[in-house]
Amino acid sequence: MYIITKTAVKAAVLGLTAIAAAAGFTHKPEWKNLLDKNLTKWEMYLSYSHKPGYKGEIPVDENGKPVQPVGYNKNTANVFTVIEEKGEPVLRVSGEIYGCVFTKAEYENYHFKAQVKWGKKKWDPRTDKLMDSGILYHSVGECGKDYWRAWMLSQEFQLMEGHMGDYWSIANAAIDVRAYIPEGIMNPVANAKQPLLPIAAGTGIDGFCLRGEDHESPMGEWTQVELICFQGKSLHIVNGHVVMVLQNSRYVENGKSFPLTKGKIQLQSEAAETFYKGVMIKELATLPAEYAAYFK
Repeated sequence: MYIITKTAVKAAVLGLTAIAAAAGFTHKPEWKNLLDKNLTKWEMYLSYSHKPGYKGEIPVDENGKPVQPVGYNKNTANVFTVIEEKGEPVLRVSGEIYGCVFTKAEYENYHFKAQVKWGKKKWDPRTDKLMDSGILYHSVGECGKDYWRAWMLSQEFQLMEGHMGDYWSIANAAIDVRAYIPEGIMNPVANAKQPLLPIAAGTGIDGFCLRGEDHESPMGEWTQVELICFQGKSLHIVNGHVVMVLQNSRYVENGKSFPLTKGKIQLQSEAAETFYKGVMIKELATLPAEYAAYFK
């Protein structure tokens, strides 16, 4: 006959608790694949096929009547399609109509990565301009809140020929960037060793900062882009190089600032054929030391 004492039970419980704690301590967040052939983790929005001379106003028809945007989850002209490359799903964004695919889920503290490559097709109003797209993060609210009437309020990790990792504020978003101050016609330029520079309406530096260095792969090759987001801080990383350090993510409304640290992720359709693959995300419980160093 075995007698189980209170002491033995307590010891067993403590032992199991210790094992569970140790397991939790050593557990590593897993990468989650966000891309499949049916885009099951995404929704979409399409606005307009903008024409040269667009100035931010709602497009009108030949009778001067406002034209309605295409809207949500209507894949007009197959702007978004998934093809297969060596057994791997690849998202093709034609760029013909301005808009986006956006995640169904919201994310806050995470490491996002994807590979991106330019196609060959460009559309009005950018046929004579650089190939252009972008990853929009901390996206909230309805689509169509920006100048192009296509995207949600958000922060942009720009994807553009020669400009991988630039920053744009979408709608009334704002953020601070480690950057050189602008002068004359020169934009602010990101540099990890510089003080934080507010980029927001009313500061005199509205909406844009140039990435610190160009690390884009040659045309026709895949470029690895990574985005680190943690408690309002973010890093733009291109082919393993940190090209921008940002923090204090927020939006401004009626002169007041509000935190913008959580939201959906949008991939833009912006008049250029663009391909995405290896679109992955993992949650971050803490900011890894190698990344935290940029914010000291």
